[in-house]
Amino acid sequence: MPAEPRESAAAARRRQPSRLRRLARCTPLPLLVGCGALLTSCVVPPPVGRPPSSPPVSAVAPRVLIDRALPIPVTDRQGWVTDIDDAFLRLGIEPTREHICAVVAVAEQESGLHVDPVIPHLDVIAWHEIDSRAERAGVPKLVVHEVLQLKSPTGQTYAQRIDTARTEKELSDIFEDFTGSLPLGKSLFASWNPIRTRGPMQVNVAFADRFVETKPYPYPVKVSVDDEVFTRRGSLYFGIAHLLAYSAPYDRYLYRFADYNAGQYSSRNAAFQNALSIASGKSLVADGALIPHSDDAGAPGETELVARSLAGRLNLSEAAIRAALEQGRAEDLESTTLYKRVFSLAEHAAGHRLPRAMLPSIQLQGPKIERKLTTEWYAHRVDDRFEHCLSQLSQS
Repeated sequence: MPAEPRESAAAARRRQPSRLRRLARCTPLPLLVGCGALLTSCVVPPPVGRPPSSPPVSAVAPRVLIDRALPIPVTDRQGWVTDIDDAFLRLGIEPTREHICAVVAVAEQESGLHVDPVIPHLDVIAWHEIDSRAERAGVPKLVVHEVLQLKSPTGQTYAQRIDTARTEKELSDIFEDFTGSLPLGKSLFASWNPIRTRGPMQVNVAFADRFVETKPYPYPVKVSVDDEVFTRRGSLYFGIAHLLAYSAPYDRYLYRFADYNAGQYSSRNAAFQNALSIASGKSLVADGALIPHSDDAGAPGETELVARSLAGRLNLSEAAIRAALEQGRAEDLESTTLYKRVFSLAEHAAGHRLPRAMLPSIQLQGPKIERKLTTEWYAHRVDDRFEHCLSQLSQS
């Protein structure tokens, strides 16, 4: 879909009141996880608790604010300004100071604002992940290593290219060549590409694939949508969508930062699990995952089992409990009888109102993570950058 002329779009944005002043939520479009619950494509996110900065956004051109928010130095500063501003426009999200600083803070945390940063020891990380995938698939390591000794389209073997890869894009291209060149390559090795988060905002390709099912990608696609996520423009577009284009009951951006790391609505879900634990008197890890991520996702997880133990008091069937928990990646969970009755029981037991958002308790794992990190650590780290950005804008 072609963009509107910049003059008319900017003028329209200046005429609009700040959406951070509005308390009404927007109505989400169809959701995705399985049938659609991973994300909402609610075009404009709701307020998140911070009053608008002064002067109002309409008094300062969005591109000026973006330029001021970016750290010094940054390579191709004007390119970053253009792509961030255009992503806001394409997604229909108002470029407030808070929204701009949230995006810059995440991109700075994820990549240091480098489009395709060099990853130290990438070859070691790649081989470790290859061996892990081979073990999980029941394929002998020696067989996989032997196949990777085949010559690739560049003249080097795939193994040689893995040994010399310095960036995620280079490594991903090796696997794309590998799966595309070998007989049965895509059917046997399509899921073996270890680079699942990409670009300067480190967007998960699964999110991008689901998001385009609800809102078509607005830019030309040279190779594939997955490949577009490696570009600054594509990564910013999908990253901003993941960070801001959904409605959630948060009074701080801190919880959106946690959700960016753990999945949309994870902070809300963690608060629900906390309430469920209080209502039931049973211990429950508040990790934000209401349905297991395992291959046997149909089996009840800990959250569902604890909820079932309250079925009588909740006056809900096991089927109704399961149906509600399946809305864990959608705004709809908050309107379910399960959600409302669990909080009612928990607050009666606690004697006070309980929070509707909590930082999920998650130990971060992945081929690029070499030390013990948590989602809480990530959220606070990004929030510190966010606050610093807002402070810089208030002084400029």
